[in-house]
Amino acid sequence: MPNVPAATQAISLLKLLARHAGPLPAASIARELDLPRSTVYHLLAVLRDEGFVMHLAEERRYGLGVEAFALGSAYSRQAPLQRVARPLLTRLVETSSHNAHLAILHGREVFYVIEERAPGRPPLVTDVGVRLPASLTATGLAMLAALPSAQVRALFPNRDAFVQRHDVGVTSLTQLRAELIRVRQRTYAIEEGLVTPEFSSVAAAVVDHTGHPVAAVAVTYPADDVDDDRRRELARQVTRTAADLTRRIGGRA
Repeated sequence: MPNVPAATQAISLLKLLARHAGPLPAASIARELDLPRSTVYHLLAVLRDEGFVMHLAEERRYGLGVEAFALGSAYSRQAPLQRVARPLLTRLVETSSHNAHLAILHGREVFYVIEERAPGRPPLVTDVGVRLPASLTATGLAMLAALPSAQVRALFPNRDAFVQRHDVGVTSLTQLRAELIRVRQRTYAIEEGLVTPEFSSVAAAVVDHTGHPVAAVAVTYPADDVDDDRRRELARQVTRTAADLTRRIGGRA
């Protein structure tokens, strides 16, 4: 398959452009990809003709084109992560007998994309479409713990970035970092009464092939109904589900 190397190079080029906040000159692209400039110019020309790259002539730089945006929009429409995750969350509800949900990180907030309710369990604030402060939720803490420390610092540059509910929750980057260390040591996050009084949650991150957190799986339960042994078992069920979803999307466990 003689075109496979060229396809790999084109994908690498698009991923490089996607990682940067702004367009790049061809020389920088060639240097970061360790490719000859002639090869880079050829790739850029093909991708430009197909609409995946646009050339900003005045700046002598290249950025992502409209077709790249169309691919991202198609991903959102097809919701493949939700499709893969839903049967796993259904099974998690069956084994745990508690409500389970899937959330993604959006800036300093988590956005809930799936909620699977257990029979007889009350509805929660974590319904589909709800946004909550990441620093208060188990899902948010699980994903923040998988981010580089510099990115966490950029998300929470000062005390004004922290939001509380019911006058509880972390209020500084120092406190947040200490909690994220505990999450990494356990491999899962715990939230107790910060979102809804008398309810607790346990969550684990789902990561892609680079180790970046793309989502988090969680179970929420009435705090007084679950003893320590049962909490540990719920944590095991959640981490197994997150690990299974990570594998299914080609992530790095």
